[in-house]
Amino acid sequence: MITVELARSLRDAGLRWHPATGDRFVIDKPGVDDDVYTVSEMTVERHDYPSGTVLGFNGTTEWALDSVEASESLWLPREDQLRDLLGPAFVSLTAGFAVTATIGGTAREFRSGDAAEAYAAALLEYVTDALA
Repeated sequence: MITVELARSLRDAGLRWHPATGDRFVIDKPGVDDDVYTVSEMTVERHDYPSGTVLGFNGTTEWALDSVEASESLWLPREDQLRDLLGPAFVSLTAGFAVTATIGGTAREFRSGDAAEAYAAALLEYVTDALA
């Protein structure tokens, strides 16, 4: 799983989240960003309103939280989501978690001790380059 800091960098670079079942997120506020939640019909459900998306917490008795605005949440994309977001820029993932992606016409390698982190680093560079 990618770090909150890397997820925040992706969001700040322009990556947008449309909550879907199975997505992981944290509440993007100091002191409560240690708990990771998963969007699910059973506990955390997405509600779309004209004013925006709200993530509703169903049946949580241990914490007095009914819902949180999606804009107050920070998406922690999974490895498969990160790879999909790289799209045609993705070239390969090799042993040792080295992701190769074509960015700005050049093949670049991104290494990490975690595959999701390597994908996220490549995606961050890809998004940043696309906006430049």
